[in-house]
Amino acid sequence: MAEPIRHGGNLREAARRYGIALDDWLDLSTGINPRAYPVPPVPTDAWRRLPEDMDGLTELAARHYGAPGALPVAGSQAAIRVLPGLLKPGLAAVASLTYGEYAPAFERAGHRIMTLDVASAALADGVDHVIVANPNNPTTERIGRDVLLGWHEQLAARGGTLIVDEAFADAYGDASMSLASESGREGLVVLRSVGKFYGLAGIRTGFVLAAAPLRDALSEALGAWTVSGPARHAVQAAFNDLSWQAQTRATLARDSAKLAALIRSQGFDPRATPLFVWFETGKAAMLQHALGTRGIWTRLFEHSALPSLRIGLTGSEEEWARFAGAFDASVKAIR
Repeated sequence: MAEPIRHGGNLREAARRYGIALDDWLDLSTGINPRAYPVPPVPTDAWRRLPEDMDGLTELAARHYGAPGALPVAGSQAAIRVLPGLLKPGLAAVASLTYGEYAPAFERAGHRIMTLDVASAALADGVDHVIVANPNNPTTERIGRDVLLGWHEQLAARGGTLIVDEAFADAYGDASMSLASESGREGLVVLRSVGKFYGLAGIRTGFVLAAAPLRDALSEALGAWTVSGPARHAVQAAFNDLSWQAQTRATLARDSAKLAALIRSQGFDPRATPLFVWFETGKAAMLQHALGTRGIWTRLFEHSALPSLRIGLTGSEEEWARFAGAFDASVKAIR
């Protein structure tokens, strides 16, 4: 049996490991906005009736992302699992340190896997499919629009596909960094997530932006009622609340900069997105453990040239004060 794919948010595992009660933890192991969108009361019918595709969510999402069309799915994870089986078998290039579900999903569908050189504008010969996260999780790199469109042109000429995971793009509010407006092109797939920026990971909702034939094939493969009625209600409210979006982007940018500054003050070299900060250090495992003994959970990445740690944002001044104190004490403990 294959080793389970590791993700952040595994707080119960941490509670068992360190013998600290679940309610006493500060979970900073994900890149999810800790100040989630305040979903208005859910209409009774959303609980009692089957979800209806004609409720306007699809059209709203397409407008929201500036895309020709959108397919609601049960989180981008659902699309990641199914999409590889809809593409021609071939050689898929994936970054060595990125979201861990892509390579296994493509392997299960019969594709071969190679490491993507994200620093090169030219793709290796024989590559059929390229999968990138933009910005990347956890390393924060952003690949320029021109580079991505150049890759797409190369792949499309081979009958291949470029998949761009933009799960963290909403936090920037910069439409120019997204390929959503180009997603009507054959051989281009853009994945968007509601869970990260809106802090609504529990509703398991995302969108696939792609040409109509692929969206239709994916919809057929996933089946009916992939997104629940309450989730559809929450997403529509969040997408329509432009004031909350603007205020939240400003708050996230401020909090991320403060977190990066704290980490930098301890001698590390952090890289940041508005939703998390990531840094490499040979003592990453020791630092995660030291924080864990203080009830602070972070995400460790060990399977790369240099171990690294990803730390999410706190949701209040009280949480920030607790983390700042624990981080200082933990760094002193491992030096």
